[in-house]
Amino acid sequence: MASPKPAYTRVLLKLSGEALMSKPSYGVDFEKAKAIAQEIKDVHDLGVQIAIMIGGGNIFRGIRGTAAGLDRAAADQMGLLATVINGIALQEALEKVGLFCRHVSAIEIKALAEPFIRRRVIRHLEKDRVVVFSAGIGSPYFTTDTAAALRALEIRAQVIMKATKVDGVFSADPMLDKTAKKFPTIHYIDVIKKGLTVMDSTAISLCKDNSLPILVFNLNKRGNIKRAVLGEKVGTLVH
Repeated sequence: MASPKPAYTRVLLKLSGEALMSKPSYGVDFEKAKAIAQEIKDVHDLGVQIAIMIGGGNIFRGIRGTAAGLDRAAADQMGLLATVINGIALQEALEKVGLFCRHVSAIEIKALAEPFIRRRVIRHLEKDRVVVFSAGIGSPYFTTDTAAALRALEIRAQVIMKATKVDGVFSADPMLDKTAKKFPTIHYIDVIKKGLTVMDSTAISLCKDNSLPILVFNLNKRGNIKRAVLGEKVGTLVH
């Protein structure tokens, strides 16, 4: 029996730091990292090239530091370094399940990760290596959402797959408002107009200007990454 054919051959998966978060609310849960790595392997086994942009909110959020009185640039730099820690953890988990992985940091940190060189990253993907991006774009004031959109465009990904805690894009927070309506599809401009928390407005605008679709789905439902890549009706497509 032939294997199912994926709808996408090169994707960028956006993972928040919370995806790796241990209980109660801090640090890295290596069991979670291993479970995500296994799901990524299932997708990779379909012949899909995968890059991952990792956040750092499970360790430190720049906005939290700013609220505590830190300079915004310094707080964001601390947040970027938190993503590097998560990048190391995710690389380790991916290699434990048998994938070849390259950790690429936008902040130069030679002992731990490669620098971002676009052609080299594309070559890694062509050689069936999974690429983990950390440190956003290396600058404060830019979120890892914006970094995900930029890197996806640079590596010519066909879609950004935004992993969340809910089943897609809703009219309101479904965890707080039980009457919130889910959108199966939605246009970029409507996301911006309605102020929906899909990705930040810079990321949405970048995707809109370059016709890069965003698929928002629930990471907590096992197998959703594979279902999304196979083109099944999962989550919300922003296009």
